[in-house]
Amino acid sequence: MIRYRVKLTPDDNDTFLVTAPDFPEVITAGDTREEALAMAVGAFREMIAGKIHYQEPIPAPSKIRAKDDFITLPLQTEMKIRLYESLQQKGVKKAELARRMKLHRQEIERLLDFKQSTSIGKIERAFAALGKQLKIEVADAS
Repeated sequence: MIRYRVKLTPDDNDTFLVTAPDFPEVITAGDTREEALAMAVGAFREMIAGKIHYQEPIPAPSKIRAKDDFITLPLQTEMKIRLYESLQQKGVKKAELARRMKLHRQEIERLLDFKQSTSIGKIERAFAALGKQLKIEVADAS
């Protein structure tokens, strides 16, 4: 799971302001703690989508201590982030991944797009084309 630390600050208008040490650009708010955290997930997804679009590195999450608030990114978002990071680490361009997978480049764009639902099979194929294996772990909720 990819979890990012956030700071929730009660605002003077009975809302909660959310900021993020790992992403100073992320600022959002909500009427309740729960709403603020949900809004933060969306803000992180948008910020990371921008980093992917502009082929920039995605900051690694900082250590979360017991007293810290945090958000957990959805699983499909995490898989797409891991795929993007694998492309970057291997120096493989999207066009090359498309060639390896026998797909059009636009399909690779959709594969990395958080707004597009992608089958687990297609994500597995993409990792395999990079010499990687996708592993999923099931654990008790904490």
